[in-house]
Amino acid sequence: MNSRDLVLGRIRRALADVPPGERPEDVPVVRDYAQTHATRTPVQRADLLAEHLADYRATVHRSTPADLPALIARLLADRGTRRLVVPDGLPQRWLSALDGSIERVADRPGQTARELDAVDSVLTGCAVAIAETGTIVLDGSADQGRRRITLVPDHHICVVRVPEQVVDSVPQGLARLDPARPQTWVSGPSATSDIELDRVEGVHGPRTLEVVLLAG
Repeated sequence: MNSRDLVLGRIRRALADVPPGERPEDVPVVRDYAQTHATRTPVQRADLLAEHLADYRATVHRSTPADLPALIARLLADRGTRRLVVPDGLPQRWLSALDGSIERVADRPGQTARELDAVDSVLTGCAVAIAETGTIVLDGSADQGRRRITLVPDHHICVVRVPEQVVDSVPQGLARLDPARPQTWVSGPSATSDIELDRVEGVHGPRTLEVVLLAG
């Protein structure tokens, strides 16, 4: 008996007492497990998110709506950005402090990896942020754009609205997401240690991730 036969045999034995006409939705699954590891205030939740993002080597900034345009302009200037990908639904006020030296590249169908590789930075919002894991989730909404624009450019600025977009745990985050939408889960800059345990950043995503916690 090979491994495949062994596994399939175990599955058949496990299902032996299931009536032939029974469907998965016919049997309720108890999901009364804990949804989070602690009870936190919105401030504590945002602080935990910031701590875990920093652990993953993301750079965390805090801002108010009034200060956000100037902060974005400064971050792009510090990076030396000349070309910036902008999703169609991004609030235009976020870009109001940019001067004419930065070219705004639209997120459009058919954009190639080569074209995006010639872009310096991308600016997006997010769908939800998870404090306990330091994770930002993008779902392709209007202020986030297509997945490719956050996977190819080397620098990603992501704005997270605090407290409304920050949850404690993965179960709470999943409850807010539409499973039919394309999701990208980001925990820090792209990195791998597959080759001789040497950390290499920017292999399958941006080398630099900056997260702005927008409060107020």
